[in-house]
Amino acid sequence: MRILQEVWSLVVLGFLLCLMPSCQQNKALVLQTPTRQYQTQQVVLLVIDGVRFSDTWGDSSYALIPNMANQMAPQGIFHAKFYNQGKTLTNPGHVALTTGNYQNLSNNGSEIPDHPSVFHYYLQHTKAPATQAWIVASKDKLEILAKTNSQEPAAQFAPSTDCGNNGQGTGYREDAVTVRRAKEIMTRHQPKLLLINLKDPDSQAHGEQWQGYLNAIKQSDSYAYELWNWIQQDPFYKNTTTLIITNDHGRHIGNRFNEHGDLCEGCKHISLLMLGPDVKRGFIPTQARSQVDVAATIAELLNFPIPRRDGEPMLELLREPARPE
Repeated sequence: MRILQEVWSLVVLGFLLCLMPSCQQNKALVLQTPTRQYQTQQVVLLVIDGVRFSDTWGDSSYALIPNMANQMAPQGIFHAKFYNQGKTLTNPGHVALTTGNYQNLSNNGSEIPDHPSVFHYYLQHTKAPATQAWIVASKDKLEILAKTNSQEPAAQFAPSTDCGNNGQGTGYREDAVTVRRAKEIMTRHQPKLLLINLKDPDSQAHGEQWQGYLNAIKQSDSYAYELWNWIQQDPFYKNTTTLIITNDHGRHIGNRFNEHGDLCEGCKHISLLMLGPDVKRGFIPTQARSQVDVAATIAELLNFPIPRRDGEPMLELLREPARPE
């Protein structure tokens, strides 16, 4: 009887161990593979931090986003039904965008993603050097995007980072510096995959600076247009780059603009603008999408497999390849 009890205890212990994250991460992964070939050879993901939909695309005058609405959207697709369905804070929002998985992690940079990011999988699949994938952020705490708790092989392929003043723990820097650094990195290293974070709308709002928040949105709109024009004038990136512009989270509605973090409409409703050679120009999407679909879409465009998680590629936004006559 005692022997049976000991055997049963070992069986129960083994079962409990296999419920732990490390064991779950080692199980066979179901891969999501690209469906077709694309003209896109590079992807740039621009995240404008903490912008409320009602202050931008929800305003029919587009007063704060004249460049994105009037100059850029006609060249690509604007998605009005795009959401953060997870924790509406900076770090969780960026993790959802880059891993394709909603994770309820700390917002102060003390916790890292459970899963590898699309940057890890890209470098693993292509065997390219780390300088071919970058996290360039005004917020130093977003350096966590290059890290993961995962035991998957992809975890060993960390992207390059240029975050905050000089990495995690050194404080935020101005968006003008981030935009300049992004262009310098693109010129020097010609990365195939790049994330850029602009902090100012979120920082101004947290400071309860209403006019500063509005000005920061307008400045971010100018930066987005400047970046797109730069891409289209650079011989390496021109006509082969998809630019994805979105947000990590919104903000509370009404006069509570200074905060965010729940699933109110103001916090979860964000925007998506896509431009590039494979985007259905002028298409009006009707299927609601969320942040976790971005990573899968990037992998689809750059032709590498990633594990199936919360998201899936937004194929309805992408053109079918031309059939030979």
